[in-house]
Amino acid sequence: MSAPAPRPPVLPVTFRPTRTRAVLLTSAAAMFVAMTAMSLLLETLSGGERGSFILMAALFAGVLVLLSRPKVVADDTGVTVVNLTARRRLAWAEILRVNLRPGDPWVFLDLSDGTSLPVLGIQPGIGKARAIRDAKALRALAETHGTGADSSGAPGGDG
Repeated sequence: MSAPAPRPPVLPVTFRPTRTRAVLLTSAAAMFVAMTAMSLLLETLSGGERGSFILMAALFAGVLVLLSRPKVVADDTGVTVVNLTARRRLAWAEILRVNLRPGDPWVFLDLSDGTSLPVLGIQPGIGKARAIRDAKALRALAETHGTGADSSGAPGGDG
């Protein structure tokens, strides 16, 4: 007898790699402070060179903040997928399947238009168990609210 399908979480729910986000944002702040302090403490630098140091620190911090952005927000009407630079709103009916196969860097959504959308907000890199749990929860939501055909409860394809 197969295990029962997981119960969907209460909506609204947000999935995001919180440890990765914490590390990236902490690193961004620490690096910005360190580079800014270094530029102000080095007496041999001109004003332009100090400004360049601070600008580079801001650019590096901005890239790390951008990398910390991915998340998935599910509510009663659908899902908002926020990746590095793009945000896409999907109705539940557009999501046919939630996939997280062994070796995948993140979850993929198979969509009704025949395309696949990467969901960087659920990634097994640091917390594989959490990513599988989140993928199963998102799959249960898609099956409950949308037209998802697979009700196996597995996070996708092969696993």
